[in-house]
Amino acid sequence: MVMTQVESLRQAIAQGQGRTEADLVLKGGRFLDLVTGALVASDIAICRDRIVGTFGHYRGAREIDISGKVVVPGFIDTHFHVESSLMPPQEFERCVLPHGVTTGICDPHEMANVLGTDAFRWFLTSSETLAMDLRVQLSSCVPATDHLETSGARIDAQDLLSFVGHPKVIGLAEFMNFPGVLAADPGVLDKLAAFQGRHIDGHAPLLRGLGLNAYIAAGIRTEHEATTPEEALEKLSKGMTVLIREGSVCKDLHALAPILTERTAPFLAFCTDDRNPLDIAEEGHLDFVIRTAIALGVPPLAAYRAASWSAARAFGLHDRGLVAPGQRADLVVLDDLDTCAVSQVLSAGRPVNEALFATRPAVEPIGRGSVRARRVSAADFAAPGSGPSTPVIGVIPGQIITLRHDLALPYSGGERRIDLDQDVIKVAVVERHGRSAPGVRGIGVAFVKGFGLKRGAIASSVGHDSHNITVVGADDSDMAVAVNRLGEIEGGFVVVEGGEVRAEIALPVAGLMSLMPFDDIRRSLVTLRSAARGLGVVLPEPFLQVAFLPLPVIPHLKITDRGLVDVDRFALIDP
Repeated sequence: MVMTQVESLRQAIAQGQGRTEADLVLKGGRFLDLVTGALVASDIAICRDRIVGTFGHYRGAREIDISGKVVVPGFIDTHFHVESSLMPPQEFERCVLPHGVTTGICDPHEMANVLGTDAFRWFLTSSETLAMDLRVQLSSCVPATDHLETSGARIDAQDLLSFVGHPKVIGLAEFMNFPGVLAADPGVLDKLAAFQGRHIDGHAPLLRGLGLNAYIAAGIRTEHEATTPEEALEKLSKGMTVLIREGSVCKDLHALAPILTERTAPFLAFCTDDRNPLDIAEEGHLDFVIRTAIALGVPPLAAYRAASWSAARAFGLHDRGLVAPGQRADLVVLDDLDTCAVSQVLSAGRPVNEALFATRPAVEPIGRGSVRARRVSAADFAAPGSGPSTPVIGVIPGQIITLRHDLALPYSGGERRIDLDQDVIKVAVVERHGRSAPGVRGIGVAFVKGFGLKRGAIASSVGHDSHNITVVGADDSDMAVAVNRLGEIEGGFVVVEGGEVRAEIALPVAGLMSLMPFDDIRRSLVTLRSAARGLGVVLPEPFLQVAFLPLPVIPHLKITDRGLVDVDRFALIDP
């Protein structure tokens, strides 16, 4: 029997007054009052999916003893890409919900660049099956750039508007094309105009001064690309909510932790952006971010506010973020507040366990067979040039911003070659959507410094944001083997040495996500990481670092299937 809204309210009122038993009561513990910072000894009464009682004693049809424990509101990841976990949404939820992430605000940008608006439909269908509350921001920049790369799809303002009415949609996702905003590009303005009055996420690394003013004036309200306190404080002072990012590659928490105080916490939140399964398994998710922030000196009240209440307010989710009557019963029970030691999680009043996950209907994967790259040979990775001097991409461990090195490389027969003494190897991007114009080679070749790789090659069909195949290597033949193998397994990661595949993982869902359970993905990634180290790689996360080399909206030097990109000029560089 379906309960009416009136009857639902009647029950909540009765249970909140203690006139009838609550559906569920957490007894014997304390909760963190995010208003005062006090630890309050109190029962917490829950009616269906909402809290109805605190600061009192309650009887419950079901009671859970949480003596000695502390309750905080459920955590909200304010910006991330499910695809970067390499798992579909249902498997992703199984990993992060036990870590206290009860609300996630995702941008299906990666899949949208491969499959277009079908990605929105699939994510929205998936979100309706989940125990956690997965909200969707509609991807604003598909493709991220029009003239610098080949994407699998194109989404315009009218496409976006057709999804606005869905209850899981918040607004417009990260607006990466900030040069297009500042230049008042007509297509950019169409999208911004369509979402005025709704939430628009920002993405403007290093943007300061009058340019930042103009960007914010376009209605953009949040920003997760601030990497220094000075940049973050300017963005805060100009009215943005800064999302402190701590992912697997982009790690900004250590730099920004000093600005997170009880005074600034209402204007700051946390996000992961891209966090891989190994880090989730070994460190955690937002629980890791919180405990790390506290260890860095952030007051616990500020850290837990940023993780819940501040995040909820920034995105208009006014029904959550406090342990208080009327709020959604998203609760995290902790053994210890300072270390964010998660003991138990409730999502909309339901204890999180395998039985809860077993109630979800299955969602069929999409995007099979989306890796359509032509077969390549060693000759495709030649690097012709007019002399030995060339710009070289400089990798910065733990960042997606790159350096520009102008170096002289070995040169003969009109070709530039790798130089292991300078730690310079080749990098190439191979168009994989089958959308290159007739007669276009569809392969960009350049050089990168900082991997430490001495032999072999590693390749990935995860290549932000257009997700062409990216390969780095010290041997042209191994680079070809790696690229061709990705075509055979429908995408993924692969390590090749001496013409042999040493390790791989298939990602057949749009070339981005696996169909394996989390534990199998984790084991495969451990093997891949070990194989990469065997080639000499020194980067802790080589596959994610590879995946960001073709992102031509992040300074300073990147590569796409069309060639080397000077991001500061937003232009291709002649060989």
